[in-house]
Amino acid sequence: MRLTTALLSLAASALAIENNNDAAQIPLEPSTVLPTEPLTLDTIPLLGFGTWNLKDNVSEAVSWAIQTGYRHIDCADAYGNEDKVGKGISDGLLKTGLQRSDLWVTSKLWNNAHGTSAPEAAIETTLKRLGVGYLDLYHMHWPVSQSTFGNNKIEYRDTWAAMGLLLEKGKTRHIGVSNFDPEQLKDLLNHTSHPPSVHQMELHPYLQQNDWIAFHEKHNIHVTAYSPFAGTNPTYSWPEGVSPILNNTVLQKIAKKRDCTAAQVALAWGMHRGTSVIPKSQHKKYIEQNFGSLKCELKKKDIKKIDELGEAHLRFNNPSKGWKVDLYKGLEGV
Repeated sequence: MRLTTALLSLAASALAIENNNDAAQIPLEPSTVLPTEPLTLDTIPLLGFGTWNLKDNVSEAVSWAIQTGYRHIDCADAYGNEDKVGKGISDGLLKTGLQRSDLWVTSKLWNNAHGTSAPEAAIETTLKRLGVGYLDLYHMHWPVSQSTFGNNKIEYRDTWAAMGLLLEKGKTRHIGVSNFDPEQLKDLLNHTSHPPSVHQMELHPYLQQNDWIAFHEKHNIHVTAYSPFAGTNPTYSWPEGVSPILNNTVLQKIAKKRDCTAAQVALAWGMHRGTSVIPKSQHKKYIEQNFGSLKCELKKKDIKKIDELGEAHLRFNNPSKGWKVDLYKGLEGV
């Protein structure tokens, strides 16, 4: 797999934390890791472009993201816009002269396609919509199976076995999970020969889950943070007395000192932790500003102040009640 070293070099710069007056730069060589080997931070761009809730100008936004420099595109069947995302990918590649192999493309299996046979049909549909030939990463979106009657139950073992076959058939280069809790992930690890390469979960300064991230580091599972701006989305409502993350005075003060935006600070903090982050926007201005987070260099004292915001334990995405299943057991914000 060939990823552009320019973006990775910028990501490495974002990870460099200043020990003294000058931030130490991390030298980075072109990646030689084969697709069949475990993921490392050298093979997945830490800054991605999310597509959840993108409804207007989707293709244009994705194309502009690629033209801006993003090389990691995150999408899902459940988002209902994969066909438009695919057109944006095609247009972005055409206008930049890049190849398919220059992009890291992630998608996700929805709950209604669980089981032993449905995942292959689901990924074929996704590949056709996106027009990419293969995925770099295919997530099980939730550890939840939804029947044709709309009933939900916790189920992931049989579905994961089917996803392992997709890996062996070359439909995707890596497989991952999303929204698992510790009990579920440990159980999965004990019943598979294909451990997840990546776990995508809600992570932001208000929901930091440090112990949970440490578990993944121990088991060589990369973590992708969705909703890196917390609940800054019309889908969610903010609890009283809590400032939206982009209006938080801590982030705003740091942003002013480092000549960054509050959004760039939040993203740089997420990448500093070793997680990839997938902000989304349909506006060129914010697409470009978010990409600038790769150059937003934070100091140790900045990181410490942001870490202190984790006491809030605010989780915005939890459909347990509506789906009538127990999710996120043992995790923060439940």
